[in-house]
Amino acid sequence: MLKVQTLNQYYGGSHILRDVNLTVPEGKLTVLLGRNGVGKTTLLRCLMGVVQPRSGTIEWREQAITKLPPHARVAQGIAYVPQGRDIFPRLTVEENLLIGAASKKAPKKIPDSIYELFPVLKDMRARRGGDLSGGQQQQLAIGRALMSEPQLLILDEPTEGIQPSIIQDIGRTLRHLVEDMRMTVLLVEQYYDFAKAIADHYWVMSRGEIVAGGEGANMDADGVRAMIAV
Repeated sequence: MLKVQTLNQYYGGSHILRDVNLTVPEGKLTVLLGRNGVGKTTLLRCLMGVVQPRSGTIEWREQAITKLPPHARVAQGIAYVPQGRDIFPRLTVEENLLIGAASKKAPKKIPDSIYELFPVLKDMRARRGGDLSGGQQQQLAIGRALMSEPQLLILDEPTEGIQPSIIQDIGRTLRHLVEDMRMTVLLVEQYYDFAKAIADHYWVMSRGEIVAGGEGANMDADGVRAMIAV
């Protein structure tokens, strides 16, 4: 579904992404792991068009999208939940969700499916986003991304700063999206046990390069935990 070939990116004189090659298979949950500062977020920003790579190609359903702006990628079925969530704190939960449908004909209400995934959002739909807890804001950010009806959902460390019970809820939600709704998910994560529990496939990044990849069921045998340990 998504294919990245020899992607390179620099910040100033620093070579951040180094000939990155990876694929994200359709209808599966792929996890990208790595220590802090190895280029994971930069790669996701390139995938969404927020940052233009210096060289290399990004293909979506066998069509090059390397030069497309972010809104065009969203319109083609790619949604992004950034690290830190980036919700609108002064807008209500409902208003935040409706913004997620900007690439579509604006709906008059939130689909029941969003509130079924995240019941807390329905209970708090009139509350300002900035008044929610960190875990609730993360659910809001995912719900907002789903409002565009994506085929591929990209998430950057959704478990960061989240309490364990909410982490488990997020894991169940992501597996539901893949198994029951036939969505494709690319997840950047540092929490190894969470990643191993839900991954169909994995990639490991180190110093801007992809250094390993394989089946999620083989992560322990492949020594992935040691690769990402600080």
